Amino acid sequence: MTYKFTTSIHKEGKWYVARCLELGVVSQGLTIEESQANLKEAVELYLEDNESVVDKNFLKQAPFFTTLDVNYA
Repeated sequence: MTYKFTTSIHKEGKWYVARCLELGVVSQGLTIEESQANLKEAVELYLEDNESVVDKNFLKQAPFFTTLDVNYA
């Protein structure tokens, strides 16, 4: 079964740090694509070792996210 997990990626120095928000799994890479590929592998390994966390409530479609601009003095 394929599940959709939420991923955030931010840059720290020369590294892109990718995090799976639902599981707390983190990985990194020198490019966005590399950090995503590394995170996918890390999540797969995490799920292999923690089969009990695989829940049918995990999303099968990605959620929609956006940003919010706030002016604050």
